[in-house]
Amino acid sequence: MQQQQQQRRMFTAAFLALVFILAAVNTTEAGKKEKPDKKAKKSDCGEWQWSICVPTSGDCGLGTREGTRTGAECKQTTKTQKCKIPCNWKKQFGAECKYQFQAWGECDLNTALKTRTGNLKRALHNADCQKTVTISKPCGKLTKPKPQESKKKKKEGKKQEKMLD
Repeated sequence: MQQQQQQRRMFTAAFLALVFILAAVNTTEAGKKEKPDKKAKKSDCGEWQWSICVPTSGDCGLGTREGTRTGAECKQTTKTQKCKIPCNWKKQFGAECKYQFQAWGECDLNTALKTRTGNLKRALHNADCQKTVTISKPCGKLTKPKPQESKKKKKEGKKQEKMLD
């Protein structure tokens, strides 16, 4: 008889523990459902679209860019952001595109130009940049290399003149 009473107590305790756990789970789920969904308001707004960076003075350095987005429920549809254009970048390919250039090639005697190719290294603010670019520049003066012997003879001649004086 004692054994049956003990089993009933254990069953009752287990049953009450289970009821307590289920009540706690239902309370936390109900609390979650009652909170307003903040993400729903953000989805009404479109993504920000940014203009190119316009330097405050000159063609590089600190500047600003304009951002716009669409959406009927958006609180803010335009804003201005500070930006910077590095001064050592090649502006001819876009001020927001950085390229890694190879060494200059040999001089083309027909055009008197030498060229090199650059591969896109980095694009600022999702700029639309070409993957590879090619630049050219004048070869400069084309001089014939002087033979080494003539330099040695000149040095020796100067030394002899100094000794005679």
